[in-house]
Amino acid sequence: MTTLLAGPGDARHARGGGGRPRRLHSLWNASPLTYLTLIVALALSVFPIYWMIAVATRTNDVVSDVPPPLLPGGHGGSNVHRLFDNPDAYFAKGLLNSAIVSACVTVSTVFFASLAGFAFAKLRFRGKNALLVTIVGTMMIPVQMGIIPLYMIMVKLGWQNHLQAVIVPFLVTGFGVFMMRQYADQAVPDELIEAARVDGCTTFGIYWRVVLPALRPAAGVLGLFTFMQSWNDFMWPLATLSPENPTVQLSINNLANAHFSDYTLMFAGTTVAVLPLLVVFILFGRQIIGGIMEGAVKA
Repeated sequence: MTTLLAGPGDARHARGGGGRPRRLHSLWNASPLTYLTLIVALALSVFPIYWMIAVATRTNDVVSDVPPPLLPGGHGGSNVHRLFDNPDAYFAKGLLNSAIVSACVTVSTVFFASLAGFAFAKLRFRGKNALLVTIVGTMMIPVQMGIIPLYMIMVKLGWQNHLQAVIVPFLVTGFGVFMMRQYADQAVPDELIEAARVDGCTTFGIYWRVVLPALRPAAGVLGLFTFMQSWNDFMWPLATLSPENPTVQLSINNLANAHFSDYTLMFAGTTVAVLPLLVVFILFGRQIIGGIMEGAVKA
């Protein structure tokens, strides 16, 4: 009788539903050791970045102090001014080059990876499985093994010391194709694609109007990872670009290779180089975290 009179909410509660209150309850009942571990992990992760910013606002005489300086100084503006005026760093040009390269690589990777992922997940064509295995196999080859032949190709094309040399080889990645294929296989129902075909959509129209909106969370995650990897890339730009046409990582390296190691200048350059990554994460963080959580729920 009690079961018959119980409302839907009571039934869900009796079945263990209403997971949100239960999860919140378990969260607030976490042990003090859990909170202590999280606080220690957060401090160990944040302190090097904070110390870098603090030293970037001071002079060189405090770099080797023990204990290290924990409060920012008053030389941040002058250090940044010296950074952009340094004739060996080409820092402004490095920032611009990195922005162009990272934006082009990110947009291209998300577009081509989502297009290929849709094809591998939802279209039928001969040799699909063999091609997918080949793409996954490229992820097993270390990047260092391809530098010499790739450099020779850039020289033959006359792209050495040009930005296309650090853009074109990374317009699409095997990891991006595999990631988007796995997500498209779960996020896009076959019935939705068939309904779009009945309505007269072309294959590309289905991708653009149906599949791509459904892949937006995964595309946000892939875009962030691609942008970070391209922005922080050092080895390939070092091999193909000159010190006069650098990316931001090469500009910081030029500061480190100077006759006098100006640590505050290097820390100021690193701080400025990190800011675009923070801006991207702040602007797209909610969508990116939502995509990660949605993927975890689907898994």
